[in-house]
Amino acid sequence: MTRIAIFGATGRMGQTLIRLIADDEHLSLVGAATEPGHAAVGDDAGSVAGVRTLGVAVTDDAAAAVAGADVAIDFTLPAALTGNVSACATNGVAMVVGTTGLAAGEYDAMKTAAEAIAIVYGRNMSIGINVLSALARQAGRALGDGFDCEISEAHHRLKVDAPSGTALQLGEAVAAGRGVALDSVAVFDRHAEGAARAPGSIGFASVRAGNIAGDHSILFGGDEELVELRHRALDRAVFARGALRAAAWAANRQPGFYSMDDVLGLSGR
Repeated sequence: MTRIAIFGATGRMGQTLIRLIADDEHLSLVGAATEPGHAAVGDDAGSVAGVRTLGVAVTDDAAAAVAGADVAIDFTLPAALTGNVSACATNGVAMVVGTTGLAAGEYDAMKTAAEAIAIVYGRNMSIGINVLSALARQAGRALGDGFDCEISEAHHRLKVDAPSGTALQLGEAVAAGRGVALDSVAVFDRHAEGAARAPGSIGFASVRAGNIAGDHSILFGGDEELVELRHRALDRAVFARGALRAAAWAANRQPGFYSMDDVLGLSGR
């Protein structure tokens, strides 16, 4: 039985995680945290998520939430991450982090904590997306920069960052396959370019509309053939299921900074 604490328990992803844990006999919810002053503090986490009573009260104390947990899952905001990481490191609790939009300070906090606990970090926890990243790396290596590469992504109207962190992950995978750094070849705004496509560049395009959960595609264009790779998220539960798979993997793992490639056996370590 893997004992799990959830940071961001009152958010959309947190509630999805709680519902999935409640339905899994191999997982147990032992802690649920939200931001200070939230109206749900003191309420049962199961009731907040719309399932049966689970006997776990929502708290705004990160340390209290992880007490007794094997692993904590964080889908919160960058501002909350450092404190959550500290609570886990102090209590010897592994972490799965799916929070995006991180600055250098948050990365540094995770890297430091990973000397004491296992941390799995991923900008997208979908199993399918991480398999797609591995395929993108292989395609980048095999096709080389003789094939133009364009990455397109679409998300719901409320998503702020563009391109998405997942699109950047895919671009990094293609660039790694080619043996270059993404920063040196990425093109995010063709309007500002005012020139023909530069050889070897990796272009990005973003759409924000409706309630799209996530749609990512990679186009490799050669003179005689096109290669396309695509992933469509049909339900946001895919991100929660991937995070739970990572949590079961990370529980009782040796300290280190891991990725979904490690969880899925795609990293070779």
